[in-house]
Amino acid sequence: MRLIHRYILFELVKVFTVSLSVMTLIFILVGLVREGREQGLEPTQVLQLVPFILPDALRYTVPATILLAACMVYGRMASSNEITALKSLGVSPLQALWPSFIFAFLLSLTTVWLNDFAVSWGRAGIRRVVVESIEEIAYGMLRTQRSYSSQHISIVVKRVEGKRLIQPLITFVANGSSVTMSSEEAELRGEPEKGLFTIICRNGMIDVEGKGRMLFPNDTIERSVPLDQGRFKNEEEHPAYMAMYAIPPAIEAAEKTIALQQDSSAAKAALQLLSGDFATLTGEEWGSEDILRDREVQKLHRLETEPYRRWSNGFSCLCFVLVGAPLAMRLRNADFLTTFFMCFMPILVVYYPLLALGVDQAKAGRVPSYAVWVGNVLMFAAGAGLVYRVRRY
Repeated sequence: MRLIHRYILFELVKVFTVSLSVMTLIFILVGLVREGREQGLEPTQVLQLVPFILPDALRYTVPATILLAACMVYGRMASSNEITALKSLGVSPLQALWPSFIFAFLLSLTTVWLNDFAVSWGRAGIRRVVVESIEEIAYGMLRTQRSYSSQHISIVVKRVEGKRLIQPLITFVANGSSVTMSSEEAELRGEPEKGLFTIICRNGMIDVEGKGRMLFPNDTIERSVPLDQGRFKNEEEHPAYMAMYAIPPAIEAAEKTIALQQDSSAAKAALQLLSGDFATLTGEEWGSEDILRDREVQKLHRLETEPYRRWSNGFSCLCFVLVGAPLAMRLRNADFLTTFFMCFMPILVVYYPLLALGVDQAKAGRVPSYAVWVGNVLMFAAGAGLVYRVRRY
């Protein structure tokens, strides 16, 4: 029996490794092209993203790849009458399924870790590469498009010579007013360690909206603005990008904040009732406090949902194999793609919509956080039914 288990496990690992390599490579290439286009990165900077995109790619490709491997291996074994040969020897077909279940369970644990690693270490690495390359990104866009804009600044130039911007027109907002700087030439200097983006202008003019103009001939002016981190802004505080170990303390902090807000509101309400200040009791101040408390409650729901979501996503590997392996065995079809799509289409139509719905409802606080496991439970139930029929097959 151990020989049979080793044989099946070897076949699964072989097919899984080859398929995973191909699918992950495609996924990484797509991710690199997307990040490079969105961030305006140079090819050398895009290559620096590879280690950080890899965990994110694997957490998506591993579940689909293990399903493909299970369909291929068990479909081939059934069509070649290998399962029938085992039955003739008095070996239950269930024995042939155990290697895939154990392998999928271990992969599920690995995928849970990948879900955590990708959004903490991987995302932080992508953000660091983009922020540290902000100077090269700006110069690259100015050379090719003659313009660069971000949340804090907009630059238009006549041309770029090395590091010199010729006749730049720079616009930014300072103290609520729009400030425009035009000069003979300028230079950019990114300072990611300080979170700043510095512009050095020589021989030009400053036009402050509503306050007039100021010339600085034969002089140099430096102006620093905060780095624009775009869609990476405040990601460290978002539950979806927090490491798993950081979530329980964040939940505890959110619960304490909500309790303090409730105690403070109760004390204020009691004081206003005792003093007969009914106008304040029904005023707009209470509406703003309710908004702050609702935001904290929503944050708490998102924090509570996130660990369940990551574990649910990770154990999709085991769910898929529970369905795919016995189904491939019953269909006895050498064309593994047919079996794969017969399994994957219900997953796309049922499992992922249920997962997305559960996550949305749990984050809104309408259902308990463990409701994100509804799709997994249905897959487990379907897989258990198929395994039972295979055992009697």
